[in-house]
This record gives sequence, C-alpha cells and structure tokens, in this order.
Amino acid sequence: MQIIYLLLLALMVVGIIGSVVPAIPGASLILIAIIIWGFVKGSFADVSTPLIVTGVVLILSIAVDWLAAYLGAKKAGASNWGQIGAIIGLIAGFLGLLPALPVGGPLLGILIGPLLGAIIGEFLYRRNLVLAVKAGIGIVVGSVVGNLIQGLLAIAAVVVFLVTTWPQVFGT
Repeated sequence: MQIIYLLLLALMVVGIIGSVVPAIPGASLILIAIIIWGFVKGSFADVSTPLIVTGVVLILSIAVDWLAAYLGAKKAGASNWGQIGAIIGLIAGFLGLLPALPVGGPLLGILIGPLLGAIIGEFLYRRNLVLAVKAGIGIVVGSVVGNLIQGLLAIAAVVVFLVTTWPQVFGT
C-alpha cells in the first residue's frame, strides 16, 4: 500500500508542476490522486478533508487563471484580440509550430507563443506596435502571476493530503 501511496504522491507532484506550466493538468491530477487513494483505502472518511480542500483549490485555480489573465490584460489595455492571440500563440507554441524557435521545443514555445500571439492579435486590432507590445506583456505577466498562485494552491492541497494521510500510511 505504501508503494501506491508514493506513486500517487508522484502524480500529485506532476499536478503541482501542471499548476504552474500551461497545458499540463494541475489541480485536477491532485484531485484524481486523492480519489484513487480513497478507493485504495476503501473509505473516503480518511481523505474527506483533503478531498474538500482540493476541490476548492480546483475551483479557485480556474478562477485565478481567468482572473489573472483578465486583470493583466485590462491593466495593460489589451483587447479581446490580444487575449485570443495569446491563446492561439500558446497552442502554436506548445505544438512546436513556431518555426523561429530552433531550440527549446514546446516548453520555450509555451513561454514565447502567448506573448507573440498577444502582440500579433493586438497589432491586428490597433495597428500600433507599442500598444500591442504593452498589451502582450500585460497578458503574459497576468498569466504568469496566475500560474504561480495556482502552484501555491496546489502545494497547499498536497500538504493537507500529506498531513492527514502520512501518519496513517507510515505510522509516524
């Protein structure tokens, strides 16, 4: 049973990473791991607190993701064109469709794609490069801040799980 527990903790670590890195599942992986642990234990009584906390974290993560990007875009004066461009840039960057990136692959594309997409989207809308760059940076900064907050929330959910279940599994 300890091996399963450790494997589920590894899945949770991937969930923490996914909370910070776009395109990788985050809090949902942590929630899935807790549900699996409930089935393994045969009772959800032991994981009710982590399950509730992680459910709240998942809802908060979705809200933070949307709100951070929105506030970053609004603060920088971005339009919907910039936000749509950032999403398209994220997808293109993740899939490696940015031919100007000779190294770095999808991870670098995930970082650069949204910025380029937001700038292109804003430029198409405003026809002003300075405003487009400012809006693109605002969108990306908002998203990065949101991802960092999501990462902290995911860490908190895993810590609650560890505190409530570790003594049951390892007896310490």
